[in-house]
Amino acid sequence: MSGTPIIELRGVSKRFVKHLDAAARFAAKLGVNVREEIVRAVDGVDLAVRQGEVVGLVGESGCGKSTLGRIVAGILPQSEGEVRYRGKTQAERSASERARAALAIQMIFQDPYASLNPRMRVADIVGEAPLYHGLVDKAGAEAYVDETMRQVGLDPGFKRRYPHQFSGGQRQRIGIARALAVQPEFVVCDESVAALDVSIQAQILNLFIELRSRLNLTYLFISHDLGVVRHLSDRVVIMYLGRIVEEGPADALFDKPNHPYTVALLGEIPRLDTRKRVFAPVKGEIPSPLNPPTGCHFHPRCPHVMARCRIEAPALREIAAGRKSACHLNEAQ
Repeated sequence: MSGTPIIELRGVSKRFVKHLDAAARFAAKLGVNVREEIVRAVDGVDLAVRQGEVVGLVGESGCGKSTLGRIVAGILPQSEGEVRYRGKTQAERSASERARAALAIQMIFQDPYASLNPRMRVADIVGEAPLYHGLVDKAGAEAYVDETMRQVGLDPGFKRRYPHQFSGGQRQRIGIARALAVQPEFVVCDESVAALDVSIQAQILNLFIELRSRLNLTYLFISHDLGVVRHLSDRVVIMYLGRIVEEGPADALFDKPNHPYTVALLGEIPRLDTRKRVFAPVKGEIPSPLNPPTGCHFHPRCPHVMARCRIEAPALREIAAGRKSACHLNEAQ
């Protein structure tokens, strides 16, 4: 896991703008205080993922982690910053390199039913992309689909069925097979086990671990389930309201969290040795990304807030080997 990162984000931001409609523009001309609404879903993110790593991306709902995953997968364009695949941006790659990069990074979605076309049979869902991109010819397509289905634990005899004829866990395996069919190097897993029963979650997680070893895959694993993230990840990144607030090796971060938000998140994990502890959730609600707090975004909920936190955003800086945190408290130590 050395050398050029397989994926690198530099100052990546994503804004969603709701423009004024005709009625609102007319109202504005009459002096009514209306304006465009801007959601800064991702705010200046720097992140590098190296070959073979599993990086867990964690945060509350609405923190921007799914948007960041879609930017990495090329589904959404970034508003600012650079996304580099093997050291090159989209503009720096040749046509053939752009085509390869588009296949090399794939995404597995949360809802295994909504992400599959209900009118397509499994054979077409899995086999369409590799056939279109020339990874297999028409004569070998059926055998290729059969082998891909076996890789994810599905019986090829079911390939003529439609998605609604499968269970939730089987549908997620179909989604995984579709992603693997184009021979990716990097897979973005967006809450890929959140919609499944606990017993099925364990099966899918074990499948991810097996595929990583067998196919030399690299994962960005997005989840709000801290137990799942610790089980699967080499490194963990904590995200809050569009910004990365802490990152580091999974064991080190879980054993000794630094940022107050990370401390609060990990304090909510049920554990046998703390079963008599009074449960205390993170104070307050996550602010609206339409109107985020000034300075450190976490300051309205932080038990250690200082005057500086309200006006100055802390930089994500190294606090130990392989550990980074964005908190003014680190400078006071």
